[in-house]
Amino acid sequence: MRLQRSGVIAGLAYLVVGLAWIWITQPPLYLIAWLFVVAVAGSYIPGEANQVSLARAYLAVPALAYAITGRFALLAVVVAVAGLTDLVDGTVARRFGRPSQFGGALDPVVDGVFMGALCVGLAVGGYIPLWLALVVIARYLLPALAGGLLIASGRRPELRHTLTGQISTVLILVLIGGVCLFRGLNQDSSGLLNAAEVVIPIATLATYVHLGFALRRPISAPTPG
Repeated sequence: MRLQRSGVIAGLAYLVVGLAWIWITQPPLYLIAWLFVVAVAGSYIPGEANQVSLARAYLAVPALAYAITGRFALLAVVVAVAGLTDLVDGTVARRFGRPSQFGGALDPVVDGVFMGALCVGLAVGGYIPLWLALVVIARYLLPALAGGLLIASGRRPELRHTLTGQISTVLILVLIGGVCLFRGLNQDSSGLLNAAEVVIPIATLATYVHLGFALRRPISAPTPG
C-alpha cells in the first residue's frame, strides 16, 4: 500500500476541521487520538468517494462525545451530516467514474463505526438500552466478520449493498437520529425509542437472512485480463 494524494489532502482537511472542533469543545484525549488514527489510515485509501465515506468515521468522535453528554441538538446535526455523506458518496463515485469493490466494502464499515459510536454513547448516557446499542453494533460487525472470513478462506465474495442492508441503515439513522432530534427539541422521544426497540432488531435479522442467501450463491471466477 502507498500514500494516496486524495487521501492525504482529505485527511489534512478533516484534521483541520477536527482540531478546530477539539480546540472549541476540548473533548477527552482518546477522542483526539481517534482523529489521527483515521487520518493516517485514510491517507492510504484511494478515491474521492471513499474520502466522503470516511467523513462518518471522523464524525464518530463528536457523535460519541455529544451522545454521552446529552447535547442532543448538536448530536442531531452530526447525525444529519453523517446521513448526508452516506447519500453523497455514491453520487461522487459515479461522477468521477470510479465505483469500486473496495468502496462497497468501506461504506458499511464506516457506517458501523459511526452508528456504533453513536449508540454506545447513548447507552453510556442512559438514553437508550444497552442491548439496543449492542444490536446496532452487531448489525454491522457480524457481516464484516463474515466477509473477512470468506476472504481469508480464499473466496472472493461480491461486495455490494443489499436492499435489506440499505433499508436497515436508513431505519437506524432515522429512528436513532429521531430520538436525538426529539430530545434536542425537548419533545417526548419515547414513541420513537419504542419503535426503534422493535424495528431495529427485525431489520437486523432481515439483513442477516438476506446476506446469508446472498453468500450461498456461487461466486463466478474472475475474467482473465
